[in-house]
Amino acid sequence: MAKGIRFYETGGPEVLRWETLKVGDPGPGQVQVRHAAVGLNFADTYFRTGLYPSPLPAGMGVEGAGVIVAVGPGVTAFAEGDRVTYTGSPLGAYATERVMSTAPLIKLPNHIPFETAAAMTMRGLTSAYLLRRIAPLQAGDTVLLHAAAGGVGLIVSQWASLLGINVIGSVSSDEKAEVARAHGCAHTIVYTREDLPTRVRELTDGDGVPVVYDSIGQSTYQTSLDSLARRGLLVCFGTASGPIPPIDAMQLAVKGSLFVTRPALADYIADPAERAALAGELFDHVGSGRIRIEVNQRYALEDAVQAHHDLESGRSIGSSVFSLESTS
Repeated sequence: MAKGIRFYETGGPEVLRWETLKVGDPGPGQVQVRHAAVGLNFADTYFRTGLYPSPLPAGMGVEGAGVIVAVGPGVTAFAEGDRVTYTGSPLGAYATERVMSTAPLIKLPNHIPFETAAAMTMRGLTSAYLLRRIAPLQAGDTVLLHAAAGGVGLIVSQWASLLGINVIGSVSSDEKAEVARAHGCAHTIVYTREDLPTRVRELTDGDGVPVVYDSIGQSTYQTSLDSLARRGLLVCFGTASGPIPPIDAMQLAVKGSLFVTRPALADYIADPAERAALAGELFDHVGSGRIRIEVNQRYALEDAVQAHHDLESGRSIGSSVFSLESTS
């Protein structure tokens, strides 16, 4: 019998319920996936709180990895026994198994474990589009990365290092600073005791950085703008502290003709060819060991309430996953 997490109202972690699920048979264009691991992402909390609206009741989670156990009519690109990973709507990844469309599925190479896939599909594809699609960065450029010891942060730092890009990582503690430097950050700033824009200017000979990658949102928006070089780009790709304030266009002009973008992963993997290209590059780096994916927090799926508490407290370092019985 399949089991999983559902929620019937928005709110804190306590709204998440562990329930028996009716999965059913896959319909046209669908498959049934038995999960081996499920990703835990900060974006999950946005759905739970209602920041990202979703019809209720609903499942939870947008990222998982496992094995296809049944195939619906008309499915030709996938077969029973295929190892797959995915990220994207609709909600429902927090489950032992589910029926879903084949549209978001990516075939998972045999040499990449399910836990690794669940820890990196959303974070890795996000890192891929941030570095490979957003701005024309070149070797020798320096960027500022908030939450450098987080799941995306550790991947971006390693990938940027491979590209010859210097990363200034913003973190909340010395422990996280050490982790960030071990994963490729050229410099770290502990923002809880250092003035971030001042340190960025010191590290860039007064110029500021051409790009800031900001997944924090409300509490870092102003310091991010203050850290940019003339005609620099602020990439707001997350809102962990709340949504960014309304953009004052004149402020962008006064601070040096700045640019602000709020990208979403869905728009960079909607095209199957582009998704395959980004995933292929990610899998190649991970498979070769050039990028390490470290799972630092593991939970049972029924412990989703505790997992969300830990995630929102800021105690997590790197990637977190829900580990299910292996279906290898």
